[in-house]
Amino acid sequence: MTEPIVGRDPGSAYDAVATRYAELFSNALEKSPLDRALLAAFAELVRTHSTGPVADIGCGPGYATAHLHALGVTTFGLDVSPAMIALARQAYPDLRFDQGTMSALDIADGVLGGVLARFCTIHIPPLQLPAVLTEFHRVLAPGGHLLLGFLAGDDPLPQERDHKVLPAYLWSPESLAELLHHAGLVEVARMLRKPHGDERFHEAHLLVRKPRQP
Repeated sequence: MTEPIVGRDPGSAYDAVATRYAELFSNALEKSPLDRALLAAFAELVRTHSTGPVADIGCGPGYATAHLHALGVTTFGLDVSPAMIALARQAYPDLRFDQGTMSALDIADGVLGGVLARFCTIHIPPLQLPAVLTEFHRVLAPGGHLLLGFLAGDDPLPQERDHKVLPAYLWSPESLAELLHHAGLVEVARMLRKPHGDERFHEAHLLVRKPRQP
């Protein structure tokens, strides 16, 4: 899920690779115990601190949505790609998947116990990202948590890199944590993982929460 990039529509770009993407990544969590552990911690925090559901933004073929559901969290998926949504509904017919854009979520204010955003923001131009993070803050209930996965770099400024689908941006954890702070979210934890297999970039996760009203 991304915002428009000049010359290419993200929904159409991911439609074109949806089937192959599902074949390559639907078992990705089985190969990554660190990611599973982080999702388990996220699910526990959501269950403990809020009664609202979790929105899996940029859900793709739905495997992370289903994983959170198996952890006992009420979860639904959202993606800009119609083909991805169709694959997710086919694979997990008992779960809810909707088409939509992260910059204008069709979700009421303050109703979500959590937002999962795993690598869905990597194509967003840097000047547009603060508005998306503010939208995540808007839909979270006080005490709700956001788990944001992204491609990590060392440079304090975001760096554009080639990607198999669309150009992607690398962010330093410090720079992205600062943007989340400005969006009104408080950091809880972070994880940085080195590339493995045929991966080219470090992967990072920031876990943040929306403060409760004083």
